Amino acid sequence: MAILERFGDIIRANINDLLDQMEDPAIMIDHYLIDLLEDLAEVKRSTAEVMGEETRTKRLLDNNKAEVEKYAELAKKALVAGNEGDARIFLAKKQELENRDAELLDVYAAAHENAMKMRQMHDKLASDIQTLQARRTMIKSKVSIAKTQEIINQASSSANQTEDAMDAFTRMEEKADRMLDEANAMAELNIEPVDPAEVLEEKYGETGNTSVDEELTKLKQELGL
Repeated sequence: MAILERFGDIIRANINDLLDQMEDPAIMIDHYLIDLLEDLAEVKRSTAEVMGEETRTKRLLDNNKAEVEKYAELAKKALVAGNEGDARIFLAKKQELENRDAELLDVYAAAHENAMKMRQMHDKLASDIQTLQARRTMIKSKVSIAKTQEIINQASSSANQTEDAMDAFTRMEEKADRMLDEANAMAELNIEPVDPAEVLEEKYGETGNTSVDEELTKLKQELGL
């Protein structure tokens, strides 16, 4: 039966492997549960059909056995009554039913086996769904914790980048200081050196310029004014 093969694959599926392949377990677990619930509903319907077929074939088998016993009793009654011909008819009918009984037994055995398989698959699938439903809250909690940890990791990475930027700013500031020190040193070196003798010459030279009044008086004397 195709449905047996299909749901046999579902039963053999490893739930943990499927969860590992999910991009977002918190979202995908709900989709997976929805799919499984739909599968369970279909399995339930199919299982009910197969179990109904088992019940029907069992009823046919039981009814046929009852008919065999009935005609066996009728054959006995016919012989007791001295009606051997009637007994033969009843026995012929009994043998016909016995041959049919073998066929019905084979049909019932096949229906019973199919019903057992379908019931096992139904129970296994229902059990898997219960397990997933019980684990769903835990899985979502783990995903939430993982996302929080991811945010923390990103924040930590940003903090590390800020620290790197601070180090870079410190290096640039130190370089700027070195450049300023070098520029100041160069400016100092560019100043012409002072001759100490010239400095002393100014110190011990003329004490000052003759005032304008003295020079004017001197000029009047020269002119006889």
